[in-house]
Amino acid sequence: MGFAPLEGITMNFAFVLLSLFLINSPFLPKAENTRPTVIVVIGAEGTPEYGAQFARWAGLWQQAASKSGAEFTTIGLDEADGSVDDRTKLQMKLAEESGKTDAALWLVMIGHGTYDGRTAKFNLRGPDVSADDLTAFLAPLSRPIVIIDNTSSSSPFLSTLSGQGRIIITATRSGFEQNYARLGQYMAAVIADPQADLDKDGQTSLLEAFLTASHNVDEFYKANGRLATEHALLDDNGDALGTPADWFAGIRPVRKAEGGTTLDGYRAHQLHLLYSESEGKMPSELRARRDQLERQVLALRDSKDQFPEDEYFSKLEKLLCEIAMIYEQTENK
Repeated sequence: MGFAPLEGITMNFAFVLLSLFLINSPFLPKAENTRPTVIVVIGAEGTPEYGAQFARWAGLWQQAASKSGAEFTTIGLDEADGSVDDRTKLQMKLAEESGKTDAALWLVMIGHGTYDGRTAKFNLRGPDVSADDLTAFLAPLSRPIVIIDNTSSSSPFLSTLSGQGRIIITATRSGFEQNYARLGQYMAAVIADPQADLDKDGQTSLLEAFLTASHNVDEFYKANGRLATEHALLDDNGDALGTPADWFAGIRPVRKAEGGTTLDGYRAHQLHLLYSESEGKMPSELRARRDQLERQVLALRDSKDQFPEDEYFSKLEKLLCEIAMIYEQTENK
């Protein structure tokens, strides 16, 4: 996690903030009860060309999960034998994940989607899965959940599945963006790519992957002289609205939706599939507390104009000192 510079910061504050920008090499193994789960669901291919692309993207996710020590499962690449359809396999797999661990569950959807003006669906071999279906499948899970829906017409999945403790990414901003979506290609390529580490802290966050992939999608359409038919959204504050990549300056959200709702991006920037070495060594309970404190710092920064300067810096110093103590505890373990 990294912060943009804070105005008028003292040298002591700057020293504490510097500890949040440590640059380290990738960290591989995790304790069993802290291993995240990555489930990649490949939908109906439509044509063999699409099927080959989807399989390649799933392979990139498998490589990233292997590097991170995550538990990895694919649905939709095996030979369909008709005994259990892919929708049921997904439902059964998610049921297995209930109460399994407090680590994040990543659900990646690759393929085609549809929307009829009322219901959005992810097209599977056999029965499709709707946004309402997935809401029911995920209801028993209390762990952090990441849903990356790379399909066309995927936006209604964001508005339906949004909630506290969830990070939702969709390839489109509307159910009516129904053309083939390319976000999945670029998300798979950058999720653990050091080149997507925008704040240079030695690890690529989900936010950084989203911003980089969205940029690459835009570049594809520009390079081919085509009008973009997909506009990805990120929601991690539970307001079901979503934020596009062009609302960010670097990794910091700089625009707000009407009504002044909290900004998206802060939680997504605290989540990594592949941790840096120092981040991986941090006990999960300390990381959770550190993340909470960092979000308080960011919320304070966003509301800086509501406080007298002395009060603002007093609040800031208290938070930063507690963050520094967490890093000190980690180093001494």
